[in-house]
Amino acid sequence: MVHFVGAGCGAPDLITVRGKRLLEEADVIIYAGSLVNPELLAFRKEGCAVHDSAEMTLEEIAKVMEEAEKEGKTTVRLQTGDTSLYGAVREQMDLLADRGIAYDVCPGVSSFCGAAASLGMEYTLPGITQSVVITRMAGRTPVPERESIRSFAAHRATMVLFLSAGNAEALSGELLAGGYSPDTPAAIVYKASWPDEKTVLCTVGTLAESAAAAGITKTALIIAGDAVRQAGYERSGLYRPDFATGFRPAKE
Repeated sequence: MVHFVGAGCGAPDLITVRGKRLLEEADVIIYAGSLVNPELLAFRKEGCAVHDSAEMTLEEIAKVMEEAEKEGKTTVRLQTGDTSLYGAVREQMDLLADRGIAYDVCPGVSSFCGAAASLGMEYTLPGITQSVVITRMAGRTPVPERESIRSFAAHRATMVLFLSAGNAEALSGELLAGGYSPDTPAAIVYKASWPDEKTVLCTVGTLAESAAAAGITKTALIIAGDAVRQAGYERSGLYRPDFATGFRPAKE
């Protein structure tokens, strides 16, 4: 059996209770060493074999999983953040399915959640925005043209941009071309929840210079949109006295 486990955004205690238990029980751990906090490996049991996938190809990862399965061992594939975002996990699952190897998924705390926590931020503020666009700049790995930064920016929703900190100048240009004004608030969060975390508040127009001044070129999220300001929002109806819910009548 192979368990895909989301490691969370960095801090070891942000892994889920289930994820920690699976790490403790694993006979083999394959972890993304370039991104996952190695402190999580402290949860492994004695004799557990550990492989760093930063140095491996998909075929080499598959070989480790297949050999472990033949020996009746349990494997944990420890992936950064949550497995469902930018984890190249589907190809691993399909490969296991082709080999008749069972697998399941344990979700993790994504860095977009960790970044919001670090900023004390709510993405979906009433009257400001009720939508979050999670995307990335095109680079060595392309992005479908219909999902360009420019086209998403036209909606003026909150945007969370992965894998784009090293191209902040081009990103700023695309956001501006799509409809954001230069003074639209933005934030850069480097290694959310790690001990060396950095948070930088800036604007869409000053993204590039702000990232350069902080020395941030990778392992960071960029957030853009009016929600970053965390002001000017409307009160939620959920707890408003004159707003009835299925659990509470409206009060005058």
